[in-house]
Amino acid sequence: MNKLIIDVANEKIFLMVITNLSIYNITHENTKNNYEKLTIIINDFLLSKNLKIADINAIYINMGPGSFAGIRNSISVVKAFNIVKNIDYYCYNLDDFKDEKDLSYENIPDLCKKHEIKKNLINPIYIS
Repeated sequence: MNKLIIDVANEKIFLMVITNLSIYNITHENTKNNYEKLTIIINDFLLSKNLKIADINAIYINMGPGSFAGIRNSISVVKAFNIVKNIDYYCYNLDDFKDEKDLSYENIPDLCKKHEIKKNLINPIYIS
């Protein structure tokens, strides 16, 4: 199972893909220009690891708190992947895991399962 983690709520755009064999990640500058080409950034990242969006089975996306523009754009991209490729997504925020000791991106899928984060439900937290 291949999992994609997207986090645009923090200082950098962060992407991670977890495959059965490896874990890969990349960061990009957190700018409006990069928000606008988030789909291209994701596609290029996956292609660099010999993957395509159709190979992804689940997407995990940080819903904030964070930048309104970043969260809004990432939601749009993930919803499009869900509609076009039928990829389930899980929207989390770090407050969901506040009592966890080992909070790392690699653990996000397991933490979402442990904390029963509902799939295909969006509940963003924007910074005012």
